[in-house]
Amino acid sequence: MTATGAAGIALGATAFSAKSYGNILGANDRVIMGSVGIRGRGKDLIKSFSSMYGEGVTVKTICDVDSDLFPERIQLVADNQEGKKPGTVTDMRELYEDKDIDAVFIATPNHWHALATIWACQAGKHVYVEKPSSHNVWEGRKMVEAARKYNRIVQVGFQNRSISKVMQAMAFMHNGGIGDVFMARGTCFKPRDSFGITEDSDPPANLNYDLWLGPAPYRAYNELKGHYNWHWHWDTGNGDTGNQGPHQFDVAH
Repeated sequence: MTATGAAGIALGATAFSAKSYGNILGANDRVIMGSVGIRGRGKDLIKSFSSMYGEGVTVKTICDVDSDLFPERIQLVADNQEGKKPGTVTDMRELYEDKDIDAVFIATPNHWHALATIWACQAGKHVYVEKPSSHNVWEGRKMVEAARKYNRIVQVGFQNRSISKVMQAMAFMHNGGIGDVFMARGTCFKPRDSFGITEDSDPPANLNYDLWLGPAPYRAYNELKGHYNWHWHWDTGNGDTGNQGPHQFDVAH
């Protein structure tokens, strides 16, 4: 190392707190991430990943078709990253073009899961995608093909597999704790309130509705068919079979 380089490091160190200086990592020690979808589960994910800033994770960019979500989510990430704010984009393809981003997490409506994952793999990104892995079986097979072709890691959000009590229960059963298992049945009883009926209308100015629809067939905007209610319409969701169902199927499997 040259004397100039050593002096530069010494001068740079004085600008950081002890905690901040400890977070300075080499390029190969920090994972740079982007978020596709930042509303419900997306908000939970950016909170979790940005909380790992001190462990080598940086959320660099957040993406959503609803620009009204950006201010609060930017602050959430910055609070966890010692003031380091993420950039924002509306179109996930812009995020994928960033060569600095190593991996993305996807929390979109179900109809976007497959295409968003495949595009990410093609762009060289590893992927964490929320359940269900895809909108249908054919799409899921294409996701597997893309992950293998581009040598990317793709993980689906079956978080029951990471819950210690579930893991202990599975180990107990697999070790013969209840004898031979001939059938597994997953159940979930969760009442759903009616989401009501309203007339179609123009989408709000803050929402890029064309991007929200993406690969789904066109339908007029309806405020009661967006956000969480997209689950109950086939073009964008799979009902509770594809909502809560994957968790129960996964445990049974």
